[in-house]
Amino acid sequence: MHLMLQTPHLSDYPELAQVWEDSVRATHDFLPDAYITLLREHVLGKYLDAVMLVCCRHGQRICGFAGVANGRVDMLFVAPQYRGQGVGKRLLRYAISELNAERLDVNEQNPQALGFYLHEGFEVIGRSETDGLGQPYPLLHMKLVPTAG
Repeated sequence: MHLMLQTPHLSDYPELAQVWEDSVRATHDFLPDAYITLLREHVLGKYLDAVMLVCCRHGQRICGFAGVANGRVDMLFVAPQYRGQGVGKRLLRYAISELNAERLDVNEQNPQALGFYLHEGFEVIGRSETDGLGQPYPLLHMKLVPTAG
C-alpha cells in the first residue's frame, strides 16, 4: 500500500474530523456519545489549529493524521479500516524525527493505544485522574525512552 505523508490544508479539516470521530468511536468505547460530539466541536474549532499537522493519504483519502505542539504528540488518529497497516507507526515516527515530539498522553482506558506507544519506545512517566477538559477519563503521561547510540 502506497502511503503519502503531507501537511493537510484547511479544506481537509472536515475529513480530519471524520477520521478523528471514526477512530475514537472504534477505540474509545468508554466515552459517551454526547462527549464525543462535544470533543468533535473542539477538534474542528480549536485543536486542529493548535498543532502542527501531518496527514497520511492513501490515494485521495486521508487515512490518519497526527498533531504535534511543544514536543508533544497531542493527537494521533487512524481511520479504523487502516488500523494495523503501519499508518500510525509512520505518523508517530515522523512526529518524532521531523517535529521533535518526545512526549504524549494516552487515555488509560485505551489499552490498544497504550500498547502501541509502549511498543514504539515510550514509557509511562505519570498519570492524571482527568482528561484535558477535566472529565473523569484518566490520562497516562508518556515519554520517549532515549536509545543508546
